[in-house]
Amino acid sequence: MNNVATKMVVVPDIAGPGQEVMLDDRALAISEMSERFDVTLRTLRFYEEKGLLNPVRKGARRFYGPRDVSRMRVILQAKKIGLTLAEIRRVIKLVEGNGKREDQFKELQEICLAQQEILVEQKQMLDEQIAEVGQILTAFDELIG
Repeated sequence: MNNVATKMVVVPDIAGPGQEVMLDDRALAISEMSERFDVTLRTLRFYEEKGLLNPVRKGARRFYGPRDVSRMRVILQAKKIGLTLAEIRRVIKLVEGNGKREDQFKELQEICLAQQEILVEQKQMLDEQIAEVGQILTAFDELIG
């Protein structure tokens, strides 16, 4: 199974024993997390504010453990396919849930299918807009000569 729904479920397992999500068991400072995922510090703070990441705080510093690393992988993949924050929250809840894997797969598949429908509609609208712009440009070409 090589679809997005399966990838979203498999991603957290990357943090399991024997995998190299982190170079060692130490937590990542916010700057290291930012560099690892090529996101801004503000982005990490935003995801924390929204409850998607939960770094440990030591004084004013934030430290991200394996769970946050796994969550960040899910967040970025979900964001890449255009899911909203609410949908990302739902995906994380499913991925980290204790339910049956098959049920998780089915629900994640439903989320992805719904998103695919939205993206197809958006693509159709874009295709129509591109065709309209093409007609306008053709009209200008005829007017300009």
